[in-house]
Amino acid sequence: MKRLLVFSALTWFVALPAHAEEVGCTSTTFNLFTPNDKVCVFAFDDPRVPGVACHISQAKTGGFKGAVGVAEDPSRFAISCHQTGAITLPDKLPKEESVFSESTSLLFKDTKVVRMYDTKRRTLVYVAVSRRVVSGSPMNSISTVVVP
Repeated sequence: MKRLLVFSALTWFVALPAHAEEVGCTSTTFNLFTPNDKVCVFAFDDPRVPGVACHISQAKTGGFKGAVGVAEDPSRFAISCHQTGAITLPDKLPKEESVFSESTSLLFKDTKVVRMYDTKRRTLVYVAVSRRVVSGSPMNSISTVVVP
């Protein structure tokens, strides 16, 4: 029983979405006394598929609300994923799995990246979407990586 609990905890931990590293940000507006609006680029490795990395850019709201941390970032982003080494697919890769998630508002909104596997074309498909607890957004971006 104890082994089962440890295994379950490890499985849950391994399946967590990746954490992104900030690559950098560039300002898109100028505000004299408050932070500028900007676009920030983050990088993350697929947590279950070694050899694949993604970069995602997101709009970040500045101004007073951005300075105090209560701004809701717009649902504008782009994603690009690519092969960084030998790709090793796990034995039981889910057809669809969340690989990244980041909050884009104080409450209830986040950007999520889902990996899908197209077995017929041997292609990993990464879809970035904006999610809200109550209603989603049609905003999305897609990137693909062919598995050799």
